[in-house]
Order: sequence, then structure tokens, then C-alpha cells
Amino acid sequence: MQRLAAEAERARISRDLHDLLGHSLTAITVKSNLARRLSAGDPARSLDEITEVERLSRQALADVRAAVSGSRDVTLAGELARGRELLRASGVAADLPTATDVVDGAHQELFGWVVREGLTNVARHARATSCTVRLSASEVEVRDDGVGAVAAPGNGLDGLRSRVAEAGGRMEAGPVQPRGWRLCVSMHAPRQGNGAPA
Repeated sequence: MQRLAAEAERARISRDLHDLLGHSLTAITVKSNLARRLSAGDPARSLDEITEVERLSRQALADVRAAVSGSRDVTLAGELARGRELLRASGVAADLPTATDVVDGAHQELFGWVVREGLTNVARHARATSCTVRLSASEVEVRDDGVGAVAAPGNGLDGLRSRVAEAGGRMEAGPVQPRGWRLCVSMHAPRQGNGAPA
């Protein structure tokens, strides 16, 4: 029993570290690249980006501590704000909601993880020009107009699939036509006493 609990804890820490650091390190890379490009023509903005890189680095350290201690704090609103900044720095036009109150409170944290993974993948892999996030009470969708293919399933999508399954939801991820990628997570509607959807 203790061995199973230890394995589950190791799996949680591994998943959390990947999900938290993948986003942070992608943002640091994108912003460092942007600062380098801006350094000659716009030193003030370059300095702003370097200041943001420092903040992101400090946040990554805090995220590691939180993942190891199990006290991570992921919110949908926070991930949308971070994602908006990441996409801006990546040169991707973002159509992201500003309000999250349409989402059932029970799904807010999970949808935050979905947005984090989806937008990190857009910045890292998609070569997209635009990205859209749509929210409803029980569904979140991240869609981009990028290359539409991921070379191989990675730890991020596998870890996210595990989170979604643990929460009782369904995840779809794959290319869309004519181009792009779609990540969608749907949660089952709450059931009433007679078994019908609420």
C-alpha cells in the first residue's frame, strides 16, 4: 500500500513539474529571444522583457517548490492571463476570454491546467498566427491555426489526459482542417437523482 502511494506521489510530482516548468521555460525562452531582438532598436522594451524573464524565473522556482510540496495553485483566470502574455511575446494573435465565471467552479482548476498546456504547446510547437480559447460551463477548447501536427505525444498531453481522466472528463487533441490543432476537454454534466443530466 505504501509503495502504491509513493508511486502515485512520484507520478503527481513528475506531472506537475512538467506542466509547471514546461510553461515557465517556454515563456522564458520566448521572452529572452524577444529581448535579444529588441535590444538594438528598442532598449527600453528589451529591458522590460528581461525584467519579465527575471519574474518568470522566480515564479518557476516557486512552482517547483509548490509541486514538490503538493501546494500548487493553478487558476483558470491566472492561466488565461499568463497565456495571453506568452502568445503576445510569441507573436500569436490571441482570442482569449477575460471572464471565467461561465465555467463550473468544480472545473476551474482543471481547465486552468488545460489552458496552460494548450497555450504552451501553441507557443512551443504550432508556428501559429492565431489562437482561440473557448469556455463553457463544462468544456474548454484551445484551437490554433498552426502546422497542426505534433511529432509525438509528449509528457504534457499524457499528463493532461491523466488529470482529465481522474476528474471524470474526456479529452480530444489533434489536427483540424484546413490547418491547426485543437485541444478540447469536456466534463460530464452533473447528474440529478434520477440519473438525468442536471
